[in-house]
Amino acid sequence: MKSVGDEEAKTHLSQLLDRVEKGESITILRHGKPVATLRPVEKPPIRTPAEAVAAMKEFRKTARLDGLTIRELIEEGRE
Repeated sequence: MKSVGDEEAKTHLSQLLDRVEKGESITILRHGKPVATLRPVEKPPIRTPAEAVAAMKEFRKTARLDGLTIRELIEEGRE
């Protein structure tokens, strides 16, 4: 993992972000001590439509409205 000082990070942030987009992690140092790490964002797995439907059906088994109706939820959302 590459390390850069905070002044260099401020000056070259765009270039550092380009490197992070390519998969590199970069630690930012202040007075020689690590204070932050730039790293690529973890992307959620891509599901097929069939997998998404199966996940929604599984979720429905455990999620309950505890007596609320859909109409009540809609009205609450409008407030």
